[in-house]
Order: sequence, then structure tokens, then C-alpha cells
Amino acid sequence: MMRTVGRSVERRGAKDVVRGKALYADDIRVDGVIHLKVVRSIRSHAIVKEVDTSVAELIPGVVKVFTSKDIKGSNRYGIITKDQEILVERKVRYVGDPIALVAAETEAIAVEAARSVKVAYEDLVPFFTIEEAKGCTTEPIHEDGNLLSSRDIIKGDIDQGFAEADVVIEETYTTSMAAHGYLETETGIGTLDERGRIAIYVSTQNPHYDQDDVVAALGLRPHELRIVQATTGAGFGGKLDISVQGLIALAIQHLKRPVKLRYSMEETMQAAAKRHAMVMHYKTGARNDGRVTAVDVRLTLDTGAYASYGLAVLSRAAAHAVGPYEVPHVRVHGELYYTNRIWAGAMRGFGVPQVSFAHEGQMDSLAKALGIDPFEIRMINALKPGSTTATGQVLHASVGIGETLKRVKDAKERRERNPEKRHVKVRPWVKSGWGIASFWYGIGNTGLPNPSTAQIHVDEKGEITLYTGAADIGQGSDTVLLQIAAEALQVSDKDLKLIRGDTGLTTDAGATSASRQTYISGNAVKSAAENLIQKLAQEASSQLTVPLPEIGYESGEFKGGGKTVTMRELAKELHQKGQIPIGEGRFDPPITLLDKETGQGIPYATYTYGTYYAEVEVDTGTGEVSVEHVIAAADVGKAVNPANVAGQIIGGVAMGIGYALMEEFESGKTRSLTDYLYPTSMDVPPVEVIIVEDPEPSGPFGAKGVGEPALIPTAPAIINAINKALNTKILDLPAKLERVMKTVLKSPCSGGI
Repeated sequence: MMRTVGRSVERRGAKDVVRGKALYADDIRVDGVIHLKVVRSIRSHAIVKEVDTSVAELIPGVVKVFTSKDIKGSNRYGIITKDQEILVERKVRYVGDPIALVAAETEAIAVEAARSVKVAYEDLVPFFTIEEAKGCTTEPIHEDGNLLSSRDIIKGDIDQGFAEADVVIEETYTTSMAAHGYLETETGIGTLDERGRIAIYVSTQNPHYDQDDVVAALGLRPHELRIVQATTGAGFGGKLDISVQGLIALAIQHLKRPVKLRYSMEETMQAAAKRHAMVMHYKTGARNDGRVTAVDVRLTLDTGAYASYGLAVLSRAAAHAVGPYEVPHVRVHGELYYTNRIWAGAMRGFGVPQVSFAHEGQMDSLAKALGIDPFEIRMINALKPGSTTATGQVLHASVGIGETLKRVKDAKERRERNPEKRHVKVRPWVKSGWGIASFWYGIGNTGLPNPSTAQIHVDEKGEITLYTGAADIGQGSDTVLLQIAAEALQVSDKDLKLIRGDTGLTTDAGATSASRQTYISGNAVKSAAENLIQKLAQEASSQLTVPLPEIGYESGEFKGGGKTVTMRELAKELHQKGQIPIGEGRFDPPITLLDKETGQGIPYATYTYGTYYAEVEVDTGTGEVSVEHVIAAADVGKAVNPANVAGQIIGGVAMGIGYALMEEFESGKTRSLTDYLYPTSMDVPPVEVIIVEDPEPSGPFGAKGVGEPALIPTAPAIINAINKALNTKILDLPAKLERVMKTVLKSPCSGGI
């Protein structure tokens, strides 16, 4: 029986956050700090002819104005493609590109000086849409052209699949760019530490990546830069990219003084990554019995001015395009284009929220055309152990999609049998509807190695410390990893100390992205604990003069030959010998590269699955949509911390409501929070959480992940509910008031719960 895993222990550091004691980057105080401000492009596509800093440099309090000429390294960075510059050298590619950096004694002076920097441009033809980017006949955005990448998934014979179909549904779906919505903007503070290193305390999701790219971009050596993750006020993928890190390091490299840079919310809106806008053309065929025979998909993604995570988003979207269903004949073709819009990067779901909107819309359309219940058509096609995915991967275990469908259907029927628990409006112009959506989500990077490492150390007093590079950005990985370590060591999680996210003290755990930390870093932590026990058992064998195979371990004690020695006693003895008891762990999921031509392979070692149900009310007079109730079931393998899992799911529902109904980032128009609508607590209905545990054999104590998956099915479930209420088909996200009203005017309202 598990002692710690499976319990809703208190989140590590939660009380400090609630009490305002947690130190975010903006809270860190250093004497004599210099303030930085970025001078950004006001052109979408142009050659920078001259940067005149003379007026700014004469302003009292200005310390220095940096341009690309001050950069000693490659001046290039990027998570996959190194196509971004710390400061632009020749060409700007969107309104917001960094051109110069002002360092001043106060933030106000830095702002004034930044406004005084004059930039001369030679305008180039801009490309604001994918169609414009495709038709480029002038200078492209990047040297190799506006098409960044493409991806194909081919399984079976698509023509044969449609020949076998009795009904074919063909639609084009679109989604808009979206902003992450974290309240803490990009912020960092840096100084020279006691060893003379540039030490930057920053809001980030990947400190080791930050270190690697900044070192290369600025011509530093790895030991000259230390990145420490400060308490981070959320990220949702938006803090995977470098923002302030390179600029802070540049200033310290030259000034040898502490510096600070924080974005305003307007700057975050202007210069931080967004979710990819996507156009998705789907053609789906099925037999009369509901069995899907073929899915043909064309995806077109707008990555904006820079690649960021675009290639990963394209690959993941293509791999997930069919949904959690077994389809014998599949063809997916995706293309990723540069445009002169704000660059798009990682955002919760990595392309899967977009394709889920489409494939779940297709499933509902098939169900309607065939006269089959929406639950039933999904059950008919749902993946199960032994199924083969679109990439040719045979699934063996932990495939809980069918169970989530069953549990949600049961919960829906219970709810219908107890109408007094529901809030029902009687206004005749308000139409009600319900909808469901299912999802799957591969844990970790797509078809690429993505290892994690961890160490567990015991000092001479017997105190145990977990060292991990995993960044906790509010999702609770600190707590979960400590629970896994405690379970493996058979001690209380309260007995463990934690050092995390510090390139000077921890090794690389990979990015906090792709919902990978519980599964991948959790396995590394579990391995480190087991390695520590093994090393201490060897010392116990020596001290107790008992053969190693006869040494047993339980709750911090090693036993053998009727004798016992504690972990603390062993650690003290080893320290006296000059040996440090450290357990080391590493885990890299067993995946394969995807074939370049067909996309066949094993992109992920395991998947999270789920089904959501949503009830909506649509005011046909105003177009307002109210989400009244949500039932959310997710197969997480094993819930290490059930309360944390429930919190992730509820948060995912809240975020999904915004994606479904109101959030739309428009380049050149969205400038601040006043121009962008996020859901509030008033928009979030009661959420009935159902945790399904279908253990993953390769996971730490059976666990997988749920951080990103929790968002994915919310929007398609809501849209399917609106479609049912209005007897229509919404094809574009978000379903804002104007779009809903157009739908109302086009189609007679019908439906009901």
C-alpha cells in the first residue's frame, strides 16, 4: 500500500504564495540595480538602416544604450531553430522586434531614453496572412523562404478508406491566435555572484535551456552564467522562450553591475509568443455502423515571425489529428508558415486544442448524419489496448479513453435523473444544449529524446535533499516530485528538502512542457531514490557484515542478520570516510523518430486520455453563451496528488472556456488586457471531476500527466453543445457573440437538454 503517492498532501510553498512571502523575480531586491528597457520595432518587415542612440545617451541617468554591435557571440537563439536575435542586426520581422536596450539608473529614465532612440527603416513588403506568405515574390521573411516546415502522417490507403465509407463529412475549421494570460509578466534580475558568474533570477519554464542559448548568443562559457528559476507566476508555455534572459546577461557582461528588466503587460502582449492560429480541412468517412474508415486532414499553421516551438506544434498536431480513435486509413499533411505577425510558440496543448476542435466536430457531425448517439460513436472507434494509432504505434496498456466515456455518460445520466440539482432557465429565447468531446495527449516531446535527471543527497545529519532541474510554474511539480521521492524512500514528504531549477546546483530535467515532468522527471526522481537505497545498502552490508542480497530496506532502516542500521547512521559514516551518499537518476522515454515521409513511428511512450461533457445556454437575442455545468474525466494513470489533479482539470476547464468563447489575439489591435477577453470566476460553472486511473507500467508508480490535457476537450465540448442547442455548425474559434449571432440568424434554433 502506498504511503505518499495517491494522497492530497499540501502543495510545497503554497502558504508562502498565499501569504505574499514567495519571492517572484520582481520582488528580489539588490542594491545599486540598473534598470533596462527595450527599444522595439514599429515596423512589421523592414531593413534597419540606422540606430541613433545619441540623444538617449545624453539623458542624465542613462548608463549605456546597447545595440547588436555590443554582442560578442552568435546573437542567435531559438528553441528548435536559431532564427531569433537578442538584438536585431539587419532586419525586423514584426512590430515588437528588439532593436536596442537602454540601461539607466531608474526605470522611468530608461523608459524616457528608450523613446529617444531613433531608428531609420527601409520598408519591405509585409506578409500578414498565410496566403500572402505563400505568394511571396519579394524578399521573404527569412532567407530560406516563408515555408518553415511540413509534416505528413500516412497510414493505409486513403482512397480505399473513403471507398468503404457510407457517409463522408468534409469541413474547414479555423482557430485564432491566443495569449497565455499569466499575470506575472516576463521579469528577471541579475548580478555577479560570489564566484564572479552572471547569475540571473528569472521567471522561466526551462532554466537549463536558457543557460545554453544565452551562453552561445553572447559568447560566454557555460560556467560564466547561472540561471535560477524564481517563483514563477504561471507560464502555460509562454515562458519557455527566452525573453529577458539574454538582455540581462548582455548588460551585466558589459556593466558588471546588477540589472533588472521587467515587461509591462502591454509589452507581454506585444513581444511574447502566442498560440498558433490554424486552418484545418477535415474529410472523414464512416460506415453506417459508425466505424470510421478514413480521415484526410490538411493543416496550415501560422508561426508568425519566428519558429519558436512551431515545428513541435506542427508535429504534435499532425500526430494527434485523428483523435483518440483507431482509423485504418489516414492521411495528414501539415504546413507551417512564417508571417510578419507576432511569433507563435508553445501554449498549453501544443497544437492539440486546435485539432481536437476539428476532430470532435467531425465526430459529432458523423453521429448526427448516422443517427448514432455521440457517446456511442466514440465508443465504437475509441483506442484500446492492441489498437494501432495513426503513426503505426501499437498501444499496450494504460488506454483509458473508453472508461472516461463510460464514466462521463454515467454521470450525465445521474444528473438527468436528478433535475433538481440543475439550474434551468425558462426563457423561451434561451436555447439549451449539451456536448461531449474526447481527447488524447502524448506525454513528452514528439518523436525526440527528452531525458530528465535528478539527484537525492543525504547529509551527515541524515537530512535528505532532492535536487531537480524541473521548473514548478504553479502546476505543483515540486510537490509531486517530492511525493514520488518520499514514496520510493518510504519516508514522509515532509522529511525531504528541495533544491530545484538552478543551473548552478541542479542538472538538466528538461523543459516544464509537454506535460512531461510527472512522468519523465518523476521517473528520474524514483530512479535516484532507488540508486541511493542501493548505495546505502552496500554500506549497510559492510557494516552489518551481511551479504548484500540479504540486506532489506524499510522506512529509512536497513536490516540483515537480525541487526539494523539507519539511513542517518550510514550517511554519517560515509561522510566521515569522505564519501557523499548521492543517488542519481535518469529517464528518457522509449520513443522512435517519426519517418520523414510517412510519419510512422512511436512519438510518445504513453498518452493521457479523457472525455468532457458541457451544458450550455445560448441567448438567441444577444448571442451570449453561458456554460452551466461541466463533467470532466481524465485517465492520468495514477493520481500522485488527487487534489492537484482536480485543480489542473478545473483550471483547464476555465482556460478552455476562454478559448471556446472569447479569446482572440489580433496583431496590431490587441495591445493590452483591455483589448483581450479572459474568463473570470463568474464564467466558470460547477466542474464535476472524475479521475480515472489506468496505470502506466512505465510511469512512476503508474503516473502519466495532466497539465496540458486538462485544457484540450473543453472548447470542442462547449462548441458541440452550442451546435446542439442551435441545430447548427460552428467552424471558427472563438465562438464570440458576433459569430454566435450570425449562426442564430442563419439557422432556426432547436435542441435542448
